[in-house]
Order: sequence, then C-alpha cells, then structure tokens
Amino acid sequence: MILRKLSDIIATRRDVSWGNGQSRRFLLEKDGMGFALTDTVVNAGTESLLCYKNHMEACYCISGQGEVEIDGKIHPVTAGTMYAPDQYDEHYLRAKTEMRLICVFSPPLKGDEHHNLNNVAGSAY
Repeated sequence: MILRKLSDIIATRRDVSWGNGQSRRFLLEKDGMGFALTDTVVNAGTESLLCYKNHMEACYCISGQGEVEIDGKIHPVTAGTMYAPDQYDEHYLRAKTEMRLICVFSPPLKGDEHHNLNNVAGSAY
C-alpha cells in the first residue's frame, strides 16, 4: 500500500514548480500504479498555454475559479468541475482566483516533467 500526505510532499522533489503554480506529485511512474496523481495549485491571475503531447490528463477542480479554453471555446471551471483534453489538445488554463486541481495522468509522469510556458511544443509533457 502507498500512503502519502501532502505535508510529506511539500518542499521535496515531488513538489514541482511549473511557472504558474505547483504540482505536488502523489503518484509517479516508479510507484507502479499505471497513472500519476497530482495535487496542483494554479496561481491567481495567471494564464497558461498547455499541451500534453505524451500524456492524457483529467483535472478535477476542488477549489477556486477559472476557465479552460479549447478550440476557441471557453469553459468555466469551479469547484466540482472536471475537464479532460482528450485529443492532446492545446489549451489555455486561466485562473481568476487561486485554483486547486486534482489531476490524473496516463501514462504516468516520471517526476521531473515541467511545463515550458514559453514554448509549448518544447514542453516535457
């Protein structure tokens, strides 16, 4: 059994700054579960152009308010909203307030991946 607390992850190698927030990585590839699980904080007032070329991701918002824009369509994201770019979609994530998302990645993250917000095509994801 794997048991981790957020307090065990903060300020360790599993607590990854990605430019517009923090990705706290509870499960990684080396944990052998077949997916990654993160607790992600998105800083208020930020806009992130994201594109995962190697992973599918589902995000469940547990707090905060923002929006995701995919293919020119803007979708509000608040607590209780899940979104999943299911075609390796380039998308904007905008945080109106600080947002907290629980995210699942398949295949799992190795652990050192991070967003390149200046060059989406060069992103490690």
